[in-house]
Amino acid sequence: MSSRGMDAEKSSLCNFVVDFLLRENYLLTAFELLHELVEDGRHDQAIRLRDFFSDSSVFPPDQIARYNSLRVADPQCLLEEKETLQEKLAFSEYELRLAQEDILKLKEELQKKTQHSSSETDGFPTNHSSVYEGKMGNQGISVDLGSLKDEERQVLNCAVKEYLMIAGYRLTAMTFYEEVADQNLDIWPKSPASVTDALRHYFYQYLSSTTDAAEEKISILQERDRLLEEIEHLKFEKESLLKSNGLAETQLSSLTRLLETAQKEIKDKDILVYDLKKSLEFQRKDLNDCRAEITSLKMYIESSRAGQHWVGDRTEQAQPRVNEESSILREAESSKKDQVSDEQEDITAASKSAITEEDVCHDNSNAFQTHSDDLMNSPVVTPEPQVISCNENGDFETRNGSYEYHSIPSADTNAGKPGLEAIHILSDALPKIVPYVLINHREELLPLIMCAIERHPESGQRDLLTHTLFNLIKRPDEQQRRIIMDACVILAKNVGEMRTETELLPQCWEQINHKYEERRLLVAQSCGQLAEFVRPEIRDSLILSIVQQLVEDPSAIVRQAASHNLALLLPCFPNVDKYFKVEELAYQLLCDPSGLVVETSLKELIPSLINWGNNLDHLVRVSLSHLLSSAERCPPLSGVEISVESHLRFLGERERWNIEVLLRMLTEVIPFIYAEAVKTCPFVDEALASPQAGKSFFSPPLLDMYARGHADWPSLDWLHAECVPDLIRLSCFLPTREDHLRAHIRKFLLGLADSFGDEYVIRMLLPIFLEAVGDNADLTVFPKRLLPRIKGLQPKTAVSERLAVLCILPLLLGGVLGTPNRHEQFAQYLRKLLVQNPDDASSRSLYHHSTDLYDCIRFLSMFNEQHTVILNILWEMVVSTSTNMKISAVNLLKILVPYVDVKVASGHILPALVTLGSDQNIDVKYATIDAFGIVAQHFKSDAIVEKMRIQMDAFLEDGSHEATIAVVRALCLAVPHTSEKLQDYLLSKIFQLTNAPTKADNLMRRCERANAFCEALRALDATDLPGTSTKEMLVPAIQNLLKDGEALDPAHKEALEVILRERSGGALSMAMGIASSVGSLFGDGGLLVGKKLDAGEIQESSATSPAASVQEDTRFRRIMRGNFGDMLRPRGKAADESPQG
Repeated sequence: MSSRGMDAEKSSLCNFVVDFLLRENYLLTAFELLHELVEDGRHDQAIRLRDFFSDSSVFPPDQIARYNSLRVADPQCLLEEKETLQEKLAFSEYELRLAQEDILKLKEELQKKTQHSSSETDGFPTNHSSVYEGKMGNQGISVDLGSLKDEERQVLNCAVKEYLMIAGYRLTAMTFYEEVADQNLDIWPKSPASVTDALRHYFYQYLSSTTDAAEEKISILQERDRLLEEIEHLKFEKESLLKSNGLAETQLSSLTRLLETAQKEIKDKDILVYDLKKSLEFQRKDLNDCRAEITSLKMYIESSRAGQHWVGDRTEQAQPRVNEESSILREAESSKKDQVSDEQEDITAASKSAITEEDVCHDNSNAFQTHSDDLMNSPVVTPEPQVISCNENGDFETRNGSYEYHSIPSADTNAGKPGLEAIHILSDALPKIVPYVLINHREELLPLIMCAIERHPESGQRDLLTHTLFNLIKRPDEQQRRIIMDACVILAKNVGEMRTETELLPQCWEQINHKYEERRLLVAQSCGQLAEFVRPEIRDSLILSIVQQLVEDPSAIVRQAASHNLALLLPCFPNVDKYFKVEELAYQLLCDPSGLVVETSLKELIPSLINWGNNLDHLVRVSLSHLLSSAERCPPLSGVEISVESHLRFLGERERWNIEVLLRMLTEVIPFIYAEAVKTCPFVDEALASPQAGKSFFSPPLLDMYARGHADWPSLDWLHAECVPDLIRLSCFLPTREDHLRAHIRKFLLGLADSFGDEYVIRMLLPIFLEAVGDNADLTVFPKRLLPRIKGLQPKTAVSERLAVLCILPLLLGGVLGTPNRHEQFAQYLRKLLVQNPDDASSRSLYHHSTDLYDCIRFLSMFNEQHTVILNILWEMVVSTSTNMKISAVNLLKILVPYVDVKVASGHILPALVTLGSDQNIDVKYATIDAFGIVAQHFKSDAIVEKMRIQMDAFLEDGSHEATIAVVRALCLAVPHTSEKLQDYLLSKIFQLTNAPTKADNLMRRCERANAFCEALRALDATDLPGTSTKEMLVPAIQNLLKDGEALDPAHKEALEVILRERSGGALSMAMGIASSVGSLFGDGGLLVGKKLDAGEIQESSATSPAASVQEDTRFRRIMRGNFGDMLRPRGKAADESPQG
C-alpha cells in the first residue's frame, strides 16, 4: 500500500513539472525530459510532452523530413564535407548567440509584463506558448493561473531542478540549467518551502481549477484516507496481539508452576514408595525368621511327643499346655500377616499414584508382593495329605511328583519331620561338599542342589544354593554349561515365574561383569533359555537390558552368545514396542569386528528379527543407507575433481568390513524380500491363472500387468527404484582393489536371479544395468512412475562413462548375465565388447576404455564358471588379422593366468601365447614375452617349463636387443617362484650372453643390457643354486660383467662384487674386486693397473677354497636378499592349486 502511495505521489510531481516547463516555456528542458521519461519506461507521464512535440503547427513536417533524410556521410566524402560542416557550425554558433540574445530580451519583457499586469492572464511570449494554450482550450480546460512573483518563480525553478536530480534525469537537469540563465539554481532562495512543498503549492494554488488536477487531488485524498484507516486497523490488531501474548505468557507461567508442583509430588511419592519397599524387605526378612522359628518349635514339640511314652493322665495335663503354645504361635503369625498386609496396601496405593514409576521397579514390586502372599499362604504348619507311603517291598514311593514349593509332603507329624530335617541338613552340607568334589563329577550333585533349592523354606538359604548352582564349576566348558543350564531350566519349570524372577535372574545379573568369560557365557545362555519361564513384561525389560550389556562385552565369544540368545529371546517378547532398540543392537552385532559374531547374527539374529518385528522394509532401507554412508565418508583416491579417482573412495578397514557384512546381510534376506513381494502382489489371481505360474511366480503375463501400472506394488518398486540403483551407486565408489566387495554385490544379484527367476532377470534387472552402462535398453517393462529414476542412471559425462565401464560393467557381466542359464547371452555381449572392427566407432570407444575393460575381465576371471566363455573369445582374438586385437588378446591372457589351473594353462593359455609369439608382427611377438614370464611365476610343471624354454630360445635367436632384455627381465621376475630348471636355464643364458662379445657400441644400450643382467644375477643369487652352477656359470658371468665397468650402475657393481667375494671366497676375490675397481677408475691404459686374474685362476681358487663348497649366509648377503625381495611380486598360487570361484 505504501508503495502505491509513493508511486502516485511520484506521478503527480512529474505532471506538475511537465506543466510548469510548458507554461514557463522551458522547451529544451521539456524535450530532454521527454526522452528520459521514454527511456525510463514512464510512458504515461510522457503522453502530454509527446503530443506537444508531435504537433505539426509547432514543428513543421517539412523540417522534420529534412532532418530524417540526412544520411551518414560516405567515408570518401568526409574530407570534402569537413569544411562545409565547419562553416555550418560557425553559422549555427552565430544564430545561437542571436537566439540567446532574443531569449534574454523575451525574458525581460515577460518579467516586465508579470510585474505590471497582475490581473491579466499570463500568456506565453512565443508562438509555442500560444499553441499550447490553444491546445488546452481545445480540450475544454479553462485555467486561471494568475501571475507568478519572482520569488515564487525562483522557488519553483529550484524545486524543478531538485526534482530532476532526485528522479535521475541528469541530462534534463543540465538542459534546465542552460535555459534558466538568470538564476543560480544551486543557491536555494530563503524560503520555508522544499521540493515537494513547492511543487504541491504550485499544484494546489495554480492548477486546482483544471479537471485533471482536481481528479488527481481527489484520488490522492481518498488514497490518504484509506491508508489512515488501514493504519488504525493495524494498530488495533497490534494491541489485540499484545493482549493475547500477555494472556499466553500468564497461562504458560501458571502451567509451569503446576508442572513443577506435579514433579515435586511425583518425587515425594517416589521417595515414599522406596521407603515402603525398604520397609517391606525388612518385614519379609522378619517374617521368614518367624516362620523358621515356628517351624523349629513345631519340630521340637513333635519330636518331644514322639520321643516319650505318654500315660493318659499326663497326656491330659500336657495337652492344654501344647494347645496354649500353638495358640501363641498362631497369634504371632497372624499379627505378622496383618502388619505385612497393611504395608502392602500402602505400597499399592503409592504405586498407583506415582506417574513416572519405571517398568522394572513396578515388576519387582509386584514380584515382592506376590511372593509375600505366597509366603503368608504357605502351608508349612498346615498338614497335607500323605504323599509318601511304603509299598509291599518296604520301599518308599512318591505319589505326587511335583516339585512346587507349596506341595512339600508333610503327611503327619511323624512323616514330615524327617523330610524337612533332611532338607535342612542337605542345604547346610552342600556348600561345604561341593568344593571337595572333582570338577568332572560335580554335575552328579545337581539333583541334590535342585531338590534343596526347590524345597527349602528359607529364601536366604535358597539364594545361597542357587549361587552354588551357578558357580558349580569355576570355568565351565560348553558341555558343562549346557548341563548347568538344563538344570536351571528344569528348576525354573518347577518353581514358577515369581521364584525364577526373584532367585534365578539375580544370579545372572550378579555375574554379568565376572572376570571369566565362561561365567559371562553362562549369563548369556540363561537369558535365552529362562525367558519363557518369567512374565512377558520382564522379558523385554530386565532380560533385554542384560543382553544389551553383554553385547558390549570385550570377549567375542560372549558377544556371539549374546547374539544367539537374543535371537531366542525375540519370539518371547509380548509386543514389538522395543523393535528399534533391538534393531540397533542387531546392527551393532552385525558390524562387530569378530567373524564369529557376524556369522551368528547373519544366520540366526537377522531372520529372528524379521520374523518377530515384521518390518523388513525398514531393515533393508537402513542397511542401504548404512552402505552408502560408509562409502561416502571415506576420502577420495584423488583430489582432482574432474578425474575418475575423485569419485572412487579409499576405504578404511572398518568401512570395508561394514560394507562387506551389510552386503552379506542383504544376500541373506533375499528369501524374505521375495516372500514379501509375493505376499503384496496386487495381481495374485492373474498370476495363479497364468499357464507359466508353475514355473516361476514372476511370469511374463504378471510382469506385463505390472508394467501397465494399474496397481501399486511397493515391495517390487523398492527393488527397482531404490535397492538396485543404490547398489549401482555403491559400486561406483569401489576401486579395483575392492573387487571382493564387488563380488558380494554380484552374489546378491545372482541370489535375486535364483529367487525371482530368469524372466525377472531379463525383463527387469538387465534393462536397469544396460541403462547404467550407457547401452540401449527397453524400459517399457517398467511403470511410468519409475522411469525418471531408472533413466537417471545413464552416464552423461566422460568421467561417468569410465566409471560405468570400470564399476558397473563387471556387475552386468558377472551378476546379471553371469547366471548359469545366461551363458549364451553373456558370450554374445562380451564378444560385442572385445571382438570388434578396429575401424568401427564403437571399437574406438572400446579402445578408449581398454584399461578399464581389462579390469572388468580380471574381475570376471575370478570365477571359474566364466573361464570357458572368456577363453573362447580370446581364441577368436588370437586368430584375428588385427594387430591391436592380438595385442589386446596378449594383455587379457596375462590377466587370466593367475586365476586358472595347470590344465587350462597348458591346454589353452600356452598354445595361444605360442601362436601369438610366432606372429610376423614384431609388436605382437614381443608383447607375449611378459605373458610367458607371468606363466613362469605361477606354474612349475615340467611340461610348461619345457615349452617356455623352447619359446624363449626362439626369442633369443632373433638376436635383437629388445628381445634379449625382455626375456631376461621376464624370467628375472619369475626366479623366486619358478622351478630349478628354469633358474638354471636363465643362468646359462646369461652366462652365454655375457661371454659373447658385445656388438653394441651405444653406451645406453650397454647400460640397459648390463643392468638387466645384474638384476637377474642378484635374483639368482638369492636362490639355492647348486655348487656346479655357481662355479661354472654364476661367477664367470659376474666376472664378464665387471669387465665393462663403464656400463654398470654403481649400486649394481658393488652388489656384484659382494656376491663374487662370497661365492668365490678368499683373498683372490678381494684382489680381483680391487683390481676391477681400480681398472674402472684408471682404465686399461692408466698409470695404475692392478693385477689381472683370468677366469681359470679364479675357478681354481674357488675349487680349492672350502667356502665354495659350503656357502654360508653372511649378514650382508641376507640384507641384499631382503632388499631384492622388495622388487619382486608376491608369490601366486602353486601349480596344483585351483582358483577360487
